[in-house]
Amino acid sequence: MTGASALPHIVIVGGGFAGLWTARGLANAPVRITLVDRCNHHLFQPLLYQVATAGLSAVDIAAPLRHILRAQKNVTVLLAEAVRVDKGANTLLLADGTRLNYDTLLLASGSTHAYFGHDAWARYAPGLKTLNDALAIRRRVFGAFEQAELHADDAALRDACLTFVVIGAGPTGVELAGTLIEIARHTLRPEFRQIDTSHARVLLVEAGPRVLATFAEVLSAKARAQLERLGVEVLTDCPVTEVDADGIAIGERRIAARTVLWAAGVAASKLGVTLDVPLDRAGRVLVNPDLSAPGASNVFVAGDLAALALDGKFVPGVAPAAKQMGVHVARVVQDRLAQRATPPFRYRDDGAFATIGRWAAVVELRRVRLSGAFAWCFWLAIHIFFLIGFRNRLRVMIDWSWGYWKYYRGARIMLGGEDDGAA
Repeated sequence: MTGASALPHIVIVGGGFAGLWTARGLANAPVRITLVDRCNHHLFQPLLYQVATAGLSAVDIAAPLRHILRAQKNVTVLLAEAVRVDKGANTLLLADGTRLNYDTLLLASGSTHAYFGHDAWARYAPGLKTLNDALAIRRRVFGAFEQAELHADDAALRDACLTFVVIGAGPTGVELAGTLIEIARHTLRPEFRQIDTSHARVLLVEAGPRVLATFAEVLSAKARAQLERLGVEVLTDCPVTEVDADGIAIGERRIAARTVLWAAGVAASKLGVTLDVPLDRAGRVLVNPDLSAPGASNVFVAGDLAALALDGKFVPGVAPAAKQMGVHVARVVQDRLAQRATPPFRYRDDGAFATIGRWAAVVELRRVRLSGAFAWCFWLAIHIFFLIGFRNRLRVMIDWSWGYWKYYRGARIMLGGEDDGAA
């Protein structure tokens, strides 16, 4: 073989933070890279809830992978779905039957929703992981207000349409609940004639004892207080026992709601199962210190699919961790090409952030703990900074500035059916 085909072949599955940062980290390396993703875009997931609640449009938080990598000549992007790894043959099987041979493989295929054995609930309580999820949730949320207006004379049906339940009080659940109450009490209130949208109920239901359980207790308490100040009904120590088309059940208690959203748990991509290596309870691969898979030194796992305990705690499944993993994998590949020693992965904790509403957020940076208006400004600056592309940053700043002063949400067009969407 000659030319590029003789170079080591690096196959990356997933164009999220881990996969993209690995590809970028190998920009000047003597390798050829194939990036495989079933979507044609990189998604800034921390702001996905803003698309679901019409604060931003899809193009504000997503960018085509081919455009991002257009100047990196050693990368080929394939729009395809990976279904199985054959470690013995060093091949990756795609859904259409294509086999990709690799010298080094990175699995960074992310995670999906976990319903804890109640998969049937997915039909009634969609989760939020992809743009399609966000667009489907947007239709449900704003469609519920439309149905309430249409059935304003039927008190029971109207009230069910104006009741929104968010299950799970992690960052996504808290952000969704805070935004939904703002939409009901401010954004939509002047626009309807038969109903008063400020009478809408937003319930945040958590099986555990507190919201934002991964944050310090003092910040968790402040987050709950801020949510309740906005008007969100926070129910802790309340495991959901049933979800159906009419609402939810918490033990014997029934709550009628036409819109139920799931933010309670995640499960790793099923691609990790095909490696035939030890997994944790969430299906994540228990990786070696250098992020390689056990018994397969040329297979790496990063992002939400990887489970690695450092200093007694697992590396969290957040965007900064995935980026750092991607950078590390790129470094390991280059070290091996240069026959240098391979270092273990070290996670640098950049802090935890969650926004609750206007001028309401919590931020935890090691020993620094912030809440309220200053935390919200800090959260906003951090998220805009990490958006890919100047156009995205500028557009988000303009949209949010306008939306802040006017309580306006401009991405409220509802298109598509139940399973398809439009930006």
